[in-house]
Amino acid sequence: MEDLQLCTLYSGSKGNCTYIRAGEDAILIDAGRSLRALCGGLSAIGSDISRVRAVFVTHEHADHTSALEMLAKKYGIPIHITEQSAERLFPSTRYLQANAVLHPPLYAVQIGGMEISSFTTPHDSDMSVGYIIRLSDGRKLGYATDIGHVTEEIDENLRGADAVVLESNHDLRMLEDGPYPAWLKARIASNRGHLSNEACGKYLPRLYAGGTRHVLLAHLSAENNTPSLALASAKAACPEMDIVVAREGEPTRLL
Repeated sequence: MEDLQLCTLYSGSKGNCTYIRAGEDAILIDAGRSLRALCGGLSAIGSDISRVRAVFVTHEHADHTSALEMLAKKYGIPIHITEQSAERLFPSTRYLQANAVLHPPLYAVQIGGMEISSFTTPHDSDMSVGYIIRLSDGRKLGYATDIGHVTEEIDENLRGADAVVLESNHDLRMLEDGPYPAWLKARIASNRGHLSNEACGKYLPRLYAGGTRHVLLAHLSAENNTPSLALASAKAACPEMDIVVAREGEPTRLL
């Protein structure tokens, strides 16, 4: 069985980046903090930027893209991104264009022993996608954050994955009682916002029934959630599953 590593380097409102390595080849999903933070996270898990073959972007928001320009400038790593998200980012970047590999919303790319394929997700951006990673030994990984709700397309893609990185962004009561203005609360809670602990927990038994045994709860809001609340909600919904909560500013390993 192929040597596999899956962990978030950082996750949450301040930035998101996930590292996946199969054998000698590694990819990143998103790069939403500084390049220094990214390289520090790689070092902390015993890797470095030289192992990263490509970056796959979910959508154009800054907490998923802020390191892309420096990654492109300094390392020239291919950055796979949808045409819609690239169109939004290109006017404010100089080096990204030279390294961006543009795609329609649904696409597939082979990186070593990994096939990475996209699926669309409901979020308030020009375009937003999640990813499925299929390994040469038959295992399947799923990635879905920044999803206002679990659509049929998301479910069809994630079902049967051995491990999934899934959003558990906010606790509904904390969001309702919190300091955000009403318009922002409505945006977060909408069908094109972010997945709540409650909605995430409701979906976990369906994932488990489809064969998923490992879940990393990701993109937690620092203002409207806590790791203990997210974990308790998920464990209550699906106690049989191996569930880990991504830490905001340091690597969190799932596999």
